[in-house]
Amino acid sequence: MSQMLIDYYKSIEESSLKMLDAAKSQDWEQVVRCEGACAVLIEQLRLRSHSEQLLPEQRTEKTRIMQRILSNDAQIRYLAEPWLEQLDTKTADHPPYLH
Repeated sequence: MSQMLIDYYKSIEESSLKMLDAAKSQDWEQVVRCEGACAVLIEQLRLRSHSEQLLPEQRTEKTRIMQRILSNDAQIRYLAEPWLEQLDTKTADHPPYLH
């Protein structure tokens, strides 16, 4: 069963890589879809982690996976910054009730 738990971390990492690839291509709709997939995986991981634990060697692997996910996230945020600024500029031109 503990192998299943580490697989969630691997799946989240894979999804974060897809998000990064989409951000590099400026495919923001795909970024949002991958983000949704990550959210589902994270919730499933939370639920499972209440009843399962990682083995010691899997905890080390989890740490490495989490570091890569955080790195991917930082790169995605960097790539998204101009897009978010552009979105802010567009919404600033409309009355607040249209946001």
